[in-house]
Amino acid sequence: MDIKAFFEAEMAEHRAVADRTAATLGPAFERLVAASVRSLQGGGKLLFFGNGGSAADAQHLATEFTVRYKRDRRAIPAIALTTDSSTLTAIGNDLGFDQLFARQIEALGRPGDVAIGITTSGRSRNVLLALREAERLKIVPAALCGRGGGDLVGVAEPLLIVPSETTARIQEMHITLGQMLCGAVEIALDLA
Repeated sequence: MDIKAFFEAEMAEHRAVADRTAATLGPAFERLVAASVRSLQGGGKLLFFGNGGSAADAQHLATEFTVRYKRDRRAIPAIALTTDSSTLTAIGNDLGFDQLFARQIEALGRPGDVAIGITTSGRSRNVLLALREAERLKIVPAALCGRGGGDLVGVAEPLLIVPSETTARIQEMHITLGQMLCGAVEIALDLA
């Protein structure tokens, strides 16, 4: 295996996806920032969720908001719905895996909050059902995804679709967009 060629190919693919993301997602990103700022200014919160690597991203991003991003400032209300093992296993066992996030949205979400589902495929049924529950409860149903948006098209708004079919590249853009969201919210709330 030619490690140098592998490294260069991976970096080239990353740059290409980053360039396509920058060229296409500006308006959707602006809508996500605006919805988040409106929510937070109105006493709302951000609810992050996803499966696998996206669950880890949900936790990472909620932490950036509640603790700090670039510098010390007041806490910003954000919750990852991927961390309470008792809740997750009870929902999975009693209600089914598809209800993992929808049930928590029902319990913890309030009108005006922003629910941010993260799924590389756009086809995670538990993310889709949670966003439908969010919409029912007048919670903004936002999402980060890839692969053309999958089942989230027409459900999530704002919907940030990373223009890639490669899971790793989509995840790289999700964490970048999430950190940019935190930075933009800090600036908009005059916390930066």
